[in-house]
Amino acid sequence: MNKNIEVRYAASPREVKDMDTNKLRNDFLISDIFDNNIIKWVYSHYDRYMTGGVSPNSNDVFLDIVDPIKSIFFLERRELGIINVGKKGSVLVDGKKYTLNYKEALYIGRGVKNVSFRSDDCDNPAKFYLNSTLAHKSFPTKKISRDQAEIVEMGSFETANVRTIRKLIVNSIVKTCQLQMGITELKPGSVWNTMPAHFHDRRMEVYFYFEIPENNAVCHFMGKPNETRHVWLLNDQAIISPPWSIHSGSGTCNYTFIWGMAGENLDYGDMDHCNIIDLK
Repeated sequence: MNKNIEVRYAASPREVKDMDTNKLRNDFLISDIFDNNIIKWVYSHYDRYMTGGVSPNSNDVFLDIVDPIKSIFFLERRELGIINVGKKGSVLVDGKKYTLNYKEALYIGRGVKNVSFRSDDCDNPAKFYLNSTLAHKSFPTKKISRDQAEIVEMGSFETANVRTIRKLIVNSIVKTCQLQMGITELKPGSVWNTMPAHFHDRRMEVYFYFEIPENNAVCHFMGKPNETRHVWLLNDQAIISPPWSIHSGSGTCNYTFIWGMAGENLDYGDMDHCNIIDLK
């Protein structure tokens, strides 16, 4: 059984209000995601969301069960979303091979017993970013390429937030129980994501930041709109966003992030917007 898992308990706005920098980072920042040939997980009690990653550089890496979920196999009661943020690799799903290039996604439904990961070139390994949520029924496995995504262009250069949103694992593309995932890419000269900020009490979210150049960082804003906090993230780091919290960020240069969501519904547009001038 894979022991590489950390459990994070849920915190209310009342507790977060009094957290210092270290406690905020300990509760919400996921700083170490990828390891060679080891799947590392963070299990959050917000919607039982699991965030993980693996970078195979020799043999196949198998999706093993982990103790907190108390199941016979990993996907007995769960679904899984995968996005490759490294070199070319493949995922074997009950014996069927799915090849994933950079920024391509794969959805795997409940009930699949055997999943393994491999890199095409172990000297230039794939990096599989993983999100998993509870599932009440089974849906078919499906690969989603960048061109198959639902693409939305947003923002303006005047407000430094020109970005392309690629909805990969969403209900307009693939059937899921509650998992949704996609990629937001900021254009050069733009640094703000998801501004004006919003929150959605009906869904929690995890942001994974990548394509951040060396010696640069992203400042992620969280908390209640009238009690915001911030956490600085480096490349290949993620942050848990509670359903009551805003989630927005600004970088020292342009960057890319993967958003993953789970909760009450699959309506991507279901969000509570916050006026910029009301943020505190």
